[in-house]
Amino acid sequence: MTNFRVLVSRSALTSFFVIVLMSAASLAADLSKYRGFQLGTDLPTIAKQTGANPSEAKTVQSRPALIQELEWRPRPLGASSITEAAQLVTFSFYNGDLFRIVVNYDRYETEGLTTDDMVEAISAGYGTAARPIQPAKFEPGSYGYEEEVLTQWQDSEYRFDLVRSSFGPSFKLVGVLKRLEAPVQVAIVEAARLDDKEAPQREAARILSEEDATRAKLDKARLLNKPKFKP
Repeated sequence: MTNFRVLVSRSALTSFFVIVLMSAASLAADLSKYRGFQLGTDLPTIAKQTGANPSEAKTVQSRPALIQELEWRPRPLGASSITEAAQLVTFSFYNGDLFRIVVNYDRYETEGLTTDDMVEAISAGYGTAARPIQPAKFEPGSYGYEEEVLTQWQDSEYRFDLVRSSFGPSFKLVGVLKRLEAPVQVAIVEAARLDDKEAPQREAARILSEEDATRAKLDKARLLNKPKFKP
């Protein structure tokens, strides 16, 4: 009986430590945030956190869904001599909700750091990293530079990708709210379709506007020059 109680106690103690460790890991691997910025949060809240005005957000497209971007350049607090590795953070919003965070790191502040160095540092907050399920592929990024997804941290709702650009080379961290990935992509494709469909009409309107402006300019000049003209 005593041995049975010891076994039960040990089992209970082991279970307790497992639960504690799992809870600690869960708390450490909070993939819903970057520096306190919560994916899924509305634009006014994020703007307030960065010290910006919501009106500073740039509209990327307005239909069939509103997609906006707000940029933030982190600065060290106070007179600290510690430099800031995150050079530019871009928050992207779908109908007012934060669906993506892109952290561009200063290539000079990350110069010499290996992929393992970056993974180790990021894993301290996001838990164990994993290689992409699909083989990493180079894809065109901003300004035509190639980008490669090196590793990922994810759960059922959120994902962070460590990306390396051929420019510099440099690193960036991309966090996404998974449930909005598909709707955003559908909205982008539909916006492109609508733009292509209406392109001829917009071009015709542009030409007509330019012709009207030229005609108005000539009419104004005629009114000014005709009375004083002498052959």
